[in-house]
Amino acid sequence: MSLHFPNPIRRYDSARDCVCFWGSDSALEIAFEVELGALRSIDSSAGPGEASMLRAYDGHLATIQKAAGAAYSRKRQSYHRLTAADF
Repeated sequence: MSLHFPNPIRRYDSARDCVCFWGSDSALEIAFEVELGALRSIDSSAGPGEASMLRAYDGHLATIQKAAGAAYSRKRQSYHRLTAADF
């Protein structure tokens, strides 16, 4: 099976300091979080706040999904938190 991202929904979570999104591997749903610091590391123009972080996420979606796929292939589990080191 392979990881894919059929659901375009993403959610800013200020309490967890991340943007959450989901992928699928066959019938399994895989939860991902990308830390806001990681988003700032891939988009230096990202400012504080929800709108800016979601724009950074949307603008670098292919890079984020590639990092998510690499994390999932290293360790097939139902949750991954991506940090700056993943990029």
